[in-house]
Amino acid sequence: MIAWVFQLARWSAVLGGVLLAAVMLMIVASVSGRALVPIGLGPVPGDFELVEVGTAVAVFLFLPWCYLRGGHASVDLLYERFPPRLKWFVTTLADLLMLALWVTLTERLYEGMLEKREYLETTFILMMPMWWGYAVCLVGGVVGCLAYLAKTLIQFRLADWPAGWTVESTGGH
Repeated sequence: MIAWVFQLARWSAVLGGVLLAAVMLMIVASVSGRALVPIGLGPVPGDFELVEVGTAVAVFLFLPWCYLRGGHASVDLLYERFPPRLKWFVTTLADLLMLALWVTLTERLYEGMLEKREYLETTFILMMPMWWGYAVCLVGGVVGCLAYLAKTLIQFRLADWPAGWTVESTGGH
């Protein structure tokens, strides 16, 4: 199961990258359209709404893989001087706190999605239902919960790293 979670997080990040590239191309088309108004082109309607939703979704899709790869920001000034048991404790405590945060965040995303859907909230220009963005972010939230749970199980030696995964690939933490 652990290997499956790592693959899911990886593909989630790939999907986030594709989405971010699509947002970038849409921005280029919109800015180019603004510059070419004299020849009959124009901006992409609702471009800022699409950027807001697309960026939020991409971030949620990137974060689980970033975490599993050890790509998050860390301050190692004192950490590197700690004995191995204290390093394990600090890392495990931080992972448990982040797991709790991700579960709470995902639950709040779910509740927010239901509320946006119930009240039929839409974006201003495109009239796109707001809950759609919440629903896709929720996917990233669930993948994030699974990633933190998987790494926590590994920390407590209840599971093993996926085949071919090295501790160095996670930034040594």
